[in-house]
Amino acid sequence: MIKLDDVVAIDFHSHAEEPCCDQRDDGYNEFQAGMAKYFRNPAGAKGMLPTMEETAVYYRERSIACVIFPVDAERETGFRRYKNEEVAEIAAANSDIMIPFASIDPAKGKMGAREARRLVRDFGVKGFKFHPTMQGFYPNDRSAYVLYEAIAEEGAITLFHTGQTGVGAGMHGGMGMRLKYSHPMYLDDVAVDFPDMPIILAHPSFPWQEEALSVANHKPNVYIDLSGWSPRYFPPILVQYTNTLLKKKMLFGSDWPAITPDRWLADFEKIDIKDEVRPMVLKDNAARLLGLSA
Repeated sequence: MIKLDDVVAIDFHSHAEEPCCDQRDDGYNEFQAGMAKYFRNPAGAKGMLPTMEETAVYYRERSIACVIFPVDAERETGFRRYKNEEVAEIAAANSDIMIPFASIDPAKGKMGAREARRLVRDFGVKGFKFHPTMQGFYPNDRSAYVLYEAIAEEGAITLFHTGQTGVGAGMHGGMGMRLKYSHPMYLDDVAVDFPDMPIILAHPSFPWQEEALSVANHKPNVYIDLSGWSPRYFPPILVQYTNTLLKKKMLFGSDWPAITPDRWLADFEKIDIKDEVRPMVLKDNAARLLGLSA
């Protein structure tokens, strides 16, 4: 169990990348190399992605807790997913620093809903990561609602990739990934239909930043995590809303291992965030959302 007094921050966006299986699928290493090039980070180079155990050591050394998850994009990418159960078990073994989320492709329908319930009840999973661009679906597609219903009924959190980050960037045909699926306005429908389910819009939602801010400002159950971009590139309107109307709804997230907390936090120190808002973004908002504080 995470002790809030023992951590200086909670990273709401870290990826479990390795190991998934003994032999990675065709194209996976090239995909990670493309990510490494985009983010100017060698972590995606062949053989250099951290294991979850190595990730735990990294975060523990820095007294930072992390929400960690895989991405189930088997249907669209052909890459086998990291088993949700394995991610949860490793997180449980490092529960002083790790909070387990899972990932299920909404196309799995009732089977996915059944898996979600089991993961929450039997493995302590706290939330679910969706990546509309990689999974190839519109978040407000009614076919996904059977999965959302299970998540909402179990009291778990949802986290949706929004906007364009480095996934597939610069690769042939963008690796077949379509940016349109990750428009944040689709989450407005989900927030209306599931008003009691926490929804996090992951990343500065380029090129739809104002739409994301609008949804988060309008819907009480919508939050934003600031991962996937160095804070030095945050648009002024994002900084403005972080300091004011959305100061209790913004969450620190790095996008480990593509962006490290070291890099993100160093750049966050250099932008114009109010002193009283910094601890909210870095820890307090996440602690409240995760039920670690009142």
